[in-house]
Amino acid sequence: MYKIVVTGGAGFIGSCYVRRLLGGAYGAVPDEVIVLDKLTYAGNMANLAPVEHHPALRFVRGDIVDGGALAELLPGARAIVNFAAETHVDRSIKDPDVFVRTNVLGTQRLLEHAVRFQVPRFLQVSTDEVYGSIETGSWTEECPLQPNSPYAASKAGADLLVRSYGRTHGLNVGITRCSNNYGPYQFPEKVIPRFVTTLLEGGSVPLYGDGLHVRDWLHVDDHCRGIQLVLDKGAPGEVYHLGSGTELTNRELTDRLLTACGADWSMVREVADREGHDRRYALDDRKAQALGFRPRIRFEDGLLATVDWYRQNSAWWRPLLPAAVH
Repeated sequence: MYKIVVTGGAGFIGSCYVRRLLGGAYGAVPDEVIVLDKLTYAGNMANLAPVEHHPALRFVRGDIVDGGALAELLPGARAIVNFAAETHVDRSIKDPDVFVRTNVLGTQRLLEHAVRFQVPRFLQVSTDEVYGSIETGSWTEECPLQPNSPYAASKAGADLLVRSYGRTHGLNVGITRCSNNYGPYQFPEKVIPRFVTTLLEGGSVPLYGDGLHVRDWLHVDDHCRGIQLVLDKGAPGEVYHLGSGTELTNRELTDRLLTACGADWSMVREVADREGHDRRYALDDRKAQALGFRPRIRFEDGLLATVDWYRQNSAWWRPLLPAAVH
């Protein structure tokens, strides 16, 4: 029996992975897919609505810090894919405690129970933000971790714990680090859904500082395909970068979003820059390419499809807007 445990599977990226996994996008569908999610403000059962009646899906509301829940769910699991995390930089600056609890302690609890129940494979889903900021070139997987926000530091701490459990206990671990994601079902605190939903409502959108911060944009579907590839083919103990090579300044991204939403620059208000705002992220993803990873969705196509999804699914995002204000 192939049983997989997906933590944080009701969030943006985790739910995409679960929908595609149960839809057969990655090959044979597991016999059981257990989604463990605390359903914080960013976790949403509506994200799993397309597969909620799938016979292989079992949803459990719970916390990865809860050892009792893990002891019940992990026996017999063939793999754990850990998406569970607090992820928003602004929130981490205001309330870092919850980030350390979930991202660091939660990951350690998962690892401890993975060892206890001899789970054959553990995959940690991480972020390029653990490296800090890079002016030119791109990070390889061997670059030092130099996080600049409490969020990034908590993810870096989790990554180091994953590595340590591989070395100390012989756990078959892997880590993926991705660039900025976008796509449907993304909680509207993040820049693309925040801008789209605000513009569709006729509001103005904020642009941090000079707007020249650079990010690489990867569609969530491509990201999840990369995760499955690393889960299936990645070498034990290795880190793999998942990027797209589509670098845009925040000002360029804003311009494209304005055009896609039928708005202009009069709807943009410049605001003070974020504390510790990283200038540029860039990943060298040749290791993942060697496994066969290639993004399939062009940013221009993916962005227009994403805007169209939000335009057609206001019933999904409108109830979330109060929680997206920070």
